[in-house]
Amino acid sequence: MSAKQMLPGRRPAAVKAQGRKRPAVTARRPARGPLQRLRRAQRQLSKAWDRPLTAYYLIFGSSLLLTGLGLVMVYSASMIKALQLGLGDAYFFKKQFLAALIGAVLLFAASRMPVKLHRALSYPVLAGTLFLMVLVQVPGIGVSINGNQNWISLGGPFMLQPSEFGKLALILWGADLLARKGDKGLLSQWKHLLVPLVPVAFLLLGLIMLGGDMGTAMILGAVLFGLLWLAGAPTRMFAGVLLFAGVIVALLIKTSPHRMDRLACLGATDPGKNDLCWQAVHGIYALASGGWFGSGLGASVEKWGQLPEAHTDFIFAITGEELGLAGTLSVLALFAALGYAGIRVAGRTEDSFVRYAAGGVTTWITAQAVINIGAVLGLLPIAGVPLPLFSYGGSALLPTMFAVGLLIAFAREEPAARAALAMRQPRFGRQRSGPIWKSMRRRVKRRPSGER
Repeated sequence: MSAKQMLPGRRPAAVKAQGRKRPAVTARRPARGPLQRLRRAQRQLSKAWDRPLTAYYLIFGSSLLLTGLGLVMVYSASMIKALQLGLGDAYFFKKQFLAALIGAVLLFAASRMPVKLHRALSYPVLAGTLFLMVLVQVPGIGVSINGNQNWISLGGPFMLQPSEFGKLALILWGADLLARKGDKGLLSQWKHLLVPLVPVAFLLLGLIMLGGDMGTAMILGAVLFGLLWLAGAPTRMFAGVLLFAGVIVALLIKTSPHRMDRLACLGATDPGKNDLCWQAVHGIYALASGGWFGSGLGASVEKWGQLPEAHTDFIFAITGEELGLAGTLSVLALFAALGYAGIRVAGRTEDSFVRYAAGGVTTWITAQAVINIGAVLGLLPIAGVPLPLFSYGGSALLPTMFAVGLLIAFAREEPAARAALAMRQPRFGRQRSGPIWKSMRRRVKRRPSGER
């Protein structure tokens, strides 16, 4: 320090600098308007949507909610019919609940099976389904219900409809067939793409149509088209197969007065002559009387004998009457979530079998939901198919829940999802090693022995 700086009355420059008070600078955050907050929320939602377990949770959650809400609506929609038949008010609900329990076991088993085991089951499932569908046409074994002979009696009140399992059989077998041909590079040839997939599918369709169940045949045809589309069928060939199927459907409708009557009821607002459009019109009445939030659970009027098949094919109408527009939109949102998750699984996998099987299951469930809901809304002819996971019917519920288990298994097999599940669920009670955070904000590494 210089002598000038040490003169009395003068403070060193460093001391002056330390003693001088600087004005506090307050950082101002930029004001966030509604548009900025909306963009931030959109980014957060997009980030959460792209997580590896999104499809897994969507499939599991939407199917669970659809099955649970379906059980509630089956009880509400079927109690009056059960009492009219001299049965207990929970008769149909108990049967559906038992089918849901068995279906839950099938779903869990399918979700835990490896992909190789699913492929190994494809041929036995197809052979067993074909055998049962042939038995349906044997006099004394097959049972006719509402003019359709597609049932086998299992004793007592339990019935089995093998055609419902035909959808699952075609998906498993067709996915395995196309995957094996794709690995050999044969799908670029028309004959390998069509044979034997299309002939076997037509065999299943023929056995179903022998019983008169055109609704199930339409869904099986949609599954076939979905598999061909996923396999990369040329547009000309795809259009040719679609045109051929359309001609067959037109002939089947033209030659059946019953199907012509159903086609004539599109958009009907009056039951018409001889009450031909009674079911279609009263389905619209049920939806219209529900309003925004419905008349209340169990308070439906149409289920008191006015609306036929209220707990099966037209359960969506009772849902609209009792739960209103909010209830029907919730059901539609759950099916949309399930369909999106299935498409996501099929689009992100590198396994060709998983892609074909996931796409086939998604096509099956969404096509059947569209056909059922479209018929209730008066936009499509009444096809007599149940709403998947929702309507009453154990024969339809069991294969559908197994198919949902397939989607869950495929969603779990994604590499990122598998890693995320391994981190969240340690197996055999062992503690997972790796960095974790404790409450004291100290990063520690847990050893397998538990020491730190």
